[in-house]
Amino acid sequence: MRVVRDTADHGGVSHHPIDVALPQHVEEALTTYLASRRASGEAMDPSFASAVDALSGFVLGGGKRVRPTYAWWGWRAAGGDPDGELADEVLTAVSSLELIQACALIHDDLMDASSVRRGKPTVHIAFGARHREQGWLGSSERFGMSAAVLIGDIALAWADDMLFAAGLPSEVLRRMSEPWRDMRTEMLAGQYLDVLTQARGDSSPDAALRIDRLKTAAYTVERPLHMGAAMAGGSPELIDGLRAFGADIGVAFQLRDDLLGVFGDPEVTGKPAGDDLAEGKRTLLVALGMQFGADILDIALGKPDLDLDTVEEVRRTLVKVGAVDAVEERIEELTKSALAALDAAPVAEPAATKLADLAITSTKRTF
Repeated sequence: MRVVRDTADHGGVSHHPIDVALPQHVEEALTTYLASRRASGEAMDPSFASAVDALSGFVLGGGKRVRPTYAWWGWRAAGGDPDGELADEVLTAVSSLELIQACALIHDDLMDASSVRRGKPTVHIAFGARHREQGWLGSSERFGMSAAVLIGDIALAWADDMLFAAGLPSEVLRRMSEPWRDMRTEMLAGQYLDVLTQARGDSSPDAALRIDRLKTAAYTVERPLHMGAAMAGGSPELIDGLRAFGADIGVAFQLRDDLLGVFGDPEVTGKPAGDDLAEGKRTLLVALGMQFGADILDIALGKPDLDLDTVEEVRRTLVKVGAVDAVEERIEELTKSALAALDAAPVAEPAATKLADLAITSTKRTF
């Protein structure tokens, strides 16, 4: 995939066209890769192609491409040249992070018993419906769950395949293997802790932040930045600075997501109102709400058939007791500390400016 090589100026900082249209390039890389895997899947068995189609539809049907964006700018921060020989290979490599994300979301929706994602039925719900429509044998629900597990597993396996088939030199692959390996383990550890915390009913702020750190921050911002910088041969000082920046912005990103999970507009977020409450998520917002005396959470949390009136009452109470303000303050504190770490690190331009901008857009978003 080759693009026209020229530059554009944005706010006094020169950006390459790949920088400007990065999500489009990620989309193209994913489309090409998934199409090639569909062809090989159909050759195995036409029925398997339908599972690949579901994964492709999930990956290409939405998402903000946050992880590839941070990985690309980690590479640029360490001096990666978008006009250099490896630019296309790096684009393909960072795009593989979207398959990690697909695995996490498909499995998350299954574990949380979520019915909607991005305004559409979740994978396990869609395959359960397919089972019923076809009149197949056995439990439709169990078939949907099994299909979702396997499709998520396919995404995780293909993330590895896409990365290692990107054409990067062996030395580059060696440098980025540590953040890639650690990122996947941290993500799965965070998912397990999330499930365990709900099962234990642990609503402590420390537990919520630990999950945010592992489940979201590590694989959303910190490790993609680490991975990108490592590919470009970034110094330990640069990588440490980027990781400190990424860890704080990643947690702030999740805290914003937690607020949107309760207060967001379903038409914008693509998820039902109060979905996180119905799922029983032990977020920092919930932990602080319980700590500050929001007794309504004892009734609402983990209630599958949560009605909108109760959701509204929870919202009013969380605002009234100060839990929302406390989370907003934490987001602001984390953003400031992240920007301080970025400012102290030897980050090349235009990456320094772009990462500072991303810090703001990641933490003040409305979707």
